[in-house]
Amino acid sequence: MPGILAAAILIFSFSSSAIAEIYTWTDANGVVHFTDTPPSDKEHQSLDVTTPVTVPMAENLKQHQRISGIRKQVRGMLSSDRKDSSARGRSREKAIAKQEKACARYRRELAKVQSQLRAGYGISKGNSLRRKRRNLNHSLSWECMLR
Repeated sequence: MPGILAAAILIFSFSSSAIAEIYTWTDANGVVHFTDTPPSDKEHQSLDVTTPVTVPMAENLKQHQRISGIRKQVRGMLSSDRKDSSARGRSREKAIAKQEKACARYRRELAKVQSQLRAGYGISKGNSLRRKRRNLNHSLSWECMLR
């Protein structure tokens, strides 16, 4: 028991120096100084220093292991989705091919509208072409890029 009491007193005496106050003051040139002893001839302020927040390494390791486990589960789910039955796989391939065909059509139409706009038109024709370009860009983005 006396050993524990001595250790506690020793730890407390060393920790008090770690909680020393910090003072700040500005000299005549506008330079800000920080020190642990207050200057006697200068006006100074005491700063409140908060203790840093620490997270034990064991918790970081547990979190890493948990996240790694979740990633493995997700990879497993995704790989099982890829192993669809052949009929579902073929219908999925057809849907992808159909979507790629639609995307190619959007890109062709968009290139055509762009070339027409470069050629120059009157205000009403130009406005309708810009509206068409905006709609094509919207469709291309939603159906081809954001899928």
